[in-house]
Amino acid sequence: MAMIEKRRHPRVDSLNLSYVCMDEDGNVTGEGMGRTLNVSESGILLETSFRMVPGQIISLTVAIGEYLLDVKGQVIRCTQSEEKTFLTGIEFEKLDLEGFAILRKFVKLFQTKKTGTGIND
Repeated sequence: MAMIEKRRHPRVDSLNLSYVCMDEDGNVTGEGMGRTLNVSESGILLETSFRMVPGQIISLTVAIGEYLLDVKGQVIRCTQSEEKTFLTGIEFEKLDLEGFAILRKFVKLFQTKKTGTGIND
C-alpha cells in the first residue's frame, strides 16, 4: 500500500548543523550538533543523540553551501531510530524573508540535483 504524502513542501537532503534547545522562557536547556536528514521550506528532520520534547523550541544554525542560516523552530515529533538515535521533526517559526529566500533557493537547487532538471527562476 502506497503512503500518502502529508508534507506541505518537498523535502531534500541537507547537511549538519548546531542546535540550542530552549524552554518556554527562552532559557537554554541543551545544545549540540545534529545531522539534518532532509529540509524543506517549512521544516527539517534532525537526527540527534538524545530525545527532544514535542512543543520544545529549538534554535538551529543550518549550513547550506557557504551560507549559515539561523532559524527557530518547534519540535512537532520525536522518535527513536533502529540505530538508537532520535529523529526529530521541527517546524520552522518566523523565518525572515532573506532566510526564507536562501532556504527556498537551496531547496530548488537540491531538487535539481536529484531530478536532473533545470530551475526556471
